[in-house]
Amino acid sequence: MTPAQFHASLAAATPPALSPPLLALWKNAKGDWDGAHKCVDSSSKANAMWVHAFLHRAEGDLGNAGYWYARAGKPAAIGPLSQEFETILAALLG
Repeated sequence: MTPAQFHASLAAATPPALSPPLLALWKNAKGDWDGAHKCVDSSSKANAMWVHAFLHRAEGDLGNAGYWYARAGKPAAIGPLSQEFETILAALLG
């Protein structure tokens, strides 16, 4: 899947088959923060923790986001959320 295909899939009511971190991004893009959070909340995988950090940053909980960035081994993002979303998406689709 390419980033363009991912974005096109957002027009559908249901997601395509995606890994939990990608599904979290998909649900968040559809406005379902709680559903997105559930996708990555209990994962100890670095990519899931990175998305978890992004979700808490999007929520405005920067302290919690900082914790998850550290756990993911990523620097805390400071740019626009949309830019971080695309960075994470590209990395996950790699």
